[in-house]
Amino acid sequence: MLVLLTMLVIGLLLGFIGAGGSGFIIAVLSEVFDVPIHTALGTSLAAMVFTSLSGTLSHLRERNVMVKVGLATGLFGAVGAFLGSHIADIIPGHELKWFTAGMLILSAILLWIRVTIGFGMFSTQTMAKKNLSSKGRFWAAAGGVGIVTGILSGVFGIGSTPFIQIGLLVFFGLSIQLSAGTTMLVIMPIALVGGFGYYSVGFLDFKLFAEVVIGTIIGSYIGAKFTTRLHPLVLKIAMVAVPMLGGIILLLGK
Repeated sequence: MLVLLTMLVIGLLLGFIGAGGSGFIIAVLSEVFDVPIHTALGTSLAAMVFTSLSGTLSHLRERNVMVKVGLATGLFGAVGAFLGSHIADIIPGHELKWFTAGMLILSAILLWIRVTIGFGMFSTQTMAKKNLSSKGRFWAAAGGVGIVTGILSGVFGIGSTPFIQIGLLVFFGLSIQLSAGTTMLVIMPIALVGGFGYYSVGFLDFKLFAEVVIGTIIGSYIGAKFTTRLHPLVLKIAMVAVPMLGGIILLLGK
């Protein structure tokens, strides 16, 4: 019951910021509930299928999703996630924990740069329009963002939310709100195929999986209602704070 209630609270936050939140969930499972790191990775990644589905449906009702971009990017992301899950299998647990912590902190730094300085030097509306209007450029952009973020998700068991959002912002010119909602759609196939990859190598706890899913799916659906209702500054702060906190928890853990 304690795991379930904890996941409900986490789901509220993750739905609000448009994140699958696997990295933060991994930190809580590993350091608070003493779940082995590989099992925490596989269980939390697989659980994101349902949390992302719930959040996506809510964001669709709020008109925060660009479906074409999300589906195309997610398709490539699924391929990367499957490959990444098998790479993770050969990395020792203590090393994987540190790598995951580092990725979460890097995610927070990148998001902080995005919401303060911005990535304008790498992106223009002209480039975004060309990527959306040209089939070749569209699939190249979706493939690049999807494969890279999918591999990161598979190896480290995280949803790669910051990296996906930055990719959508840079290559497709999406707003903060649109990138948050569309990211939820991208994460679904990544989590599905990546979770299957972890299951195929024996790192998926079904009881724990059920507790994580039930808690976060309810919280994520409710949390998504507030994405467009609160000040954008609140959204920006939360987007940076969540992965940073997850990384710190892992670094300071046992």
